[in-house]
Amino acid sequence: MSTLTPTRNGVFSSLRKLHINNFRLYLGIFIVLTVIAMVMMAPYLTKFDPIEQDLMNTLQGRSAKHFLGTDNLGRDIWSRLLYGGRADLFLASAAVLAPFIIGTILGAICGYFSGWVDTLVMRIADVVVAFPFYVLVISLVFILGNGVSSIFIAISLVSWVAYARIVRGETMIVRSKEFIEAAQTGGISNRKIITRHIFPNVITQAVVYAMSDIILNIGVIVTLSYFGLGIIPPTPDWGRMISEGQQFLAGGYYSLTILPAIAVIITSLGLSFIGDGLAQLLRVKR
Repeated sequence: MSTLTPTRNGVFSSLRKLHINNFRLYLGIFIVLTVIAMVMMAPYLTKFDPIEQDLMNTLQGRSAKHFLGTDNLGRDIWSRLLYGGRADLFLASAAVLAPFIIGTILGAICGYFSGWVDTLVMRIADVVVAFPFYVLVISLVFILGNGVSSIFIAISLVSWVAYARIVRGETMIVRSKEFIEAAQTGGISNRKIITRHIFPNVITQAVVYAMSDIILNIGVIVTLSYFGLGIIPPTPDWGRMISEGQQFLAGGYYSLTILPAIAVIITSLGLSFIGDGLAQLLRVKR
């Protein structure tokens, strides 16, 4: 049984190697958890409805009543930032889940069995990556129509390729290890080898990539909303806030555009730090 010990560690062995010097990981976790806590506690952090208009108080500056002022329709900016972040983060995270699962499963199967299955899946992947990511997603959303479901489907149809390629490469490396040969010799079924011994040893790379994938998804969602193809109004989101506020820059109302842009940058920075920290753990593991 000692030959199978490496597979029991898997992704969780990385977590045991956490140390105080991995500052980026801790900082990223702090930033992301803070952002998540704020958007989830939006009803307790603001008393204003993010879609409620007050045409008598449009384009107001900061005040005791409105923490960050109001937009061109008198809507509270602070409230729209919180609720907009809730919508964007939920969709960006949800849009990672399906590609992660599909890509990981396909990558493990292709890397373990090879043959015609590997050839077929990789040729499909080559077709997908032949098109620029943003262009393909925007085209799919344009065909499917704007909205949360269309964005989710478009991202899922494109993003699984990266996970499949990452996991496939890792699986091909793990497949040649002695403990896999021992498992095969011991009569363990291919399904159990993949689920119990392959997945725990290849999933870490996919998890690391998922952090950058969420950043990419946020960028896609914000971009789509900026061009009017994203989340359907009146639901607030950061991309539409940037787009709507842009027309008032000449009048000196910079906060309408800058504040949601800063929210995007801070969230992306936190996720990037987490990805870097996990990558460092992976290097230590190896």
